Amino acid sequence: MGSHKPYVAMLFIQFVYAGMALFSKAAIAKGMSPYVFVVYRQACASLVLAPFAFFLERKKDVPLTYGMLCKIFLASLCGLTLSLNLYYEAIDFTSATFAAATTNTIPAITFIMAVFLGMESIPMKHLHGIAKVLGSLVGLSGAMVFAFVKGPPLKFMDGHPGTEQGISDSSAEHRSKGEWIKGSLMMLAANTTWSLWLIFQGSIIKQYPAKLRLTTLQCFFSCIQSAVLAAVVEWNPSSWKLAWDLNLLSITYCGVVVTGITYWLQVWAIEKKGPVFISMFTPLALIITAVFSAFLWKETLHWGSVGGTVLLVVGLYGVLWGKNREDGRSETNEQRQESKEEIMLECITHH
Repeated sequence: MGSHKPYVAMLFIQFVYAGMALFSKAAIAKGMSPYVFVVYRQACASLVLAPFAFFLERKKDVPLTYGMLCKIFLASLCGLTLSLNLYYEAIDFTSATFAAATTNTIPAITFIMAVFLGMESIPMKHLHGIAKVLGSLVGLSGAMVFAFVKGPPLKFMDGHPGTEQGISDSSAEHRSKGEWIKGSLMMLAANTTWSLWLIFQGSIIKQYPAKLRLTTLQCFFSCIQSAVLAAVVEWNPSSWKLAWDLNLLSITYCGVVVTGITYWLQVWAIEKKGPVFISMFTPLALIITAVFSAFLWKETLHWGSVGGTVLLVVGLYGVLWGKNREDGRSETNEQRQESKEEIMLECITHH
C-alpha cells in the first residue's frame, strides 16, 4: 500500500484543484479582484499551517540559513506569487476553458526543463524512454482536443440548457485579438513559472526536509509579495472588503485545502517521485472540472471532449509506465552494484 500512496495523493490533489477552479472562477466572476484573491488565499494558508508546522516539526533540527531563506523566497516569488497572479489575470483576457487547457502544458514544460537541467533523461534506446516522450505528446494533444474540438454534443447531456455557460466561454467572444494574445502569453508565463517551482522543490527539500515549515514559509513569503503587488494594482479600499459570501468561502477553500494541504502533499510527492511524476497528473483536473461544470452549470459535453479524455488517459499512463519502468531499472542496477561490492568485500576478507 505504501508504494501507492503518491498515486492516491495525486488523485486527491487533482480533485482539490478542480474544486479550486470552480470556486475561484465563481468568486472572480462576481467581481472580486484576482490580485486581492491571491493575497487572502495565501494569508489564510499561512495562518492555518503555522501552528501545525510549529508543533509537528519542532523536534526537527533543520537549520534555516540565510542562503536557504533566499532560495525559499525566490521559489515563492517564482512558483506561487507570479504563477498565481499571472494565471488569474490571464483568465480575464482569455477564457476559463483556454486556461484549463493550457495548464496541461505544464508536464511538457517541466519535462523539457528537467531534461536540460539533467534531472531527467531520454533513453530513446529503451522502451520506457520512448513511452515517456510519446506519452507527453499524446497527453498534451489530448488536452488541446479536449478544450478546442467540440464535435456533436453527448445525447444524455442534450436536454440540459447551458444556464451558466457564459461564465467560462462567452467572455472570449468579446475579447480582441490583441487581448487574446496577451492573455495567452501570460498563461504560458504562469505555466512556466509553476514548472520552475516544481523543479526547485526537488533541490530545496534535500537541503530543508521540514516539509510543513517549508510550505508555511513559501505561503507567507507569497502573501507578502502578492500584497505588495495588489497594493499597487488595487489601491481602492473597497476591493479589499470581505463579507460572509461565496468570496469568503472560496478564499477559505483555496487557502486551507489548496494552498495549505495540497501544496504540502505536493512537496511530499515530489520528494518521493520527482517533479515530472507530479506534473503528469495535471490533465486529470481538466476532466474533473469539466464533469462538475456539466452538472453544476449545465454545460454541454461534446464528443470532442471524450476523444480528448481518451488521449489524456493514454498519454498519462504511457508516461507513468515509462517512469515506473525507469525507476525499476535504476533499482535493479543499484542492487547489482551492491551485490558486486559485497562479492568484492567477501573476496578481500577471505584473502
